[in-house]
Amino acid sequence: MSVLLEVENLRVHRGGVQVLEFPHFAIKPEEKVAIVGPNGAGKSSLLLSLACLIGRSHGRIRFKGDEVLPKDEVTYRRRIAVVFQEPLLFDTTVLDNVAEGLRIRGMARGEARDAARESLGVFKVLHLERRSAHKLSGGEAQRVSLARAFAVRPELLLMDEPFTSLDLPTRIALAEDLGRILHESGTAAIIATHDRLEAFHLVDRLVVMERGAVVQQGIPKEVLEQPVNAFVAAFIRTTGGN
Repeated sequence: MSVLLEVENLRVHRGGVQVLEFPHFAIKPEEKVAIVGPNGAGKSSLLLSLACLIGRSHGRIRFKGDEVLPKDEVTYRRRIAVVFQEPLLFDTTVLDNVAEGLRIRGMARGEARDAARESLGVFKVLHLERRSAHKLSGGEAQRVSLARAFAVRPELLLMDEPFTSLDLPTRIALAEDLGRILHESGTAAIIATHDRLEAFHLVDRLVVMERGAVVQQGIPKEVLEQPVNAFVAAFIRTTGGN
């Protein structure tokens, strides 16, 4: 199977301090990968780097074999979608929030609104289309954020701790729906999380990080049963929610 996204020798510095070193990473079309580790492990820095939302000190990112150069970053970002821990919705209606990304990509207003309604329906929040985004509950807002990301039909979805701020029942329900939607759509996804239960439920492969570096990669069962060191063993067997 071909490679969708590939990273080589990625390094990120902040304030003169190296916060991320990623020698090699690749994800295939339709594959789901979780980046797991404690707070401060470098998960968010990695996702922001992959989305070209922060600068990298060194390294290359290739998308479908083509290197993503600075001049290509806007075009590249329109082929992917990013979902953050906080939904970051505009102060407008739910429908307009989801349609906006499609309008930016050149879709006509009516067509964009139809596509937005379809995506809202997939995430079970179509009934909220006329509500102000700032009057949503946390779970509703994150469903709208995910609907907005899926509406543009991204080739790759990046998610940074998308369930952390939600209560447990809401988190479980949304994770189950997201897992089903990812499977049915065939969308490749990278999710950063400190919760191994979310990771095990959603993905095909785990990447365990500590202090900005990769410690272990493998399928969830392999990482759980054959941790490479005491840190991985302790982290993977004890984390599981807030």
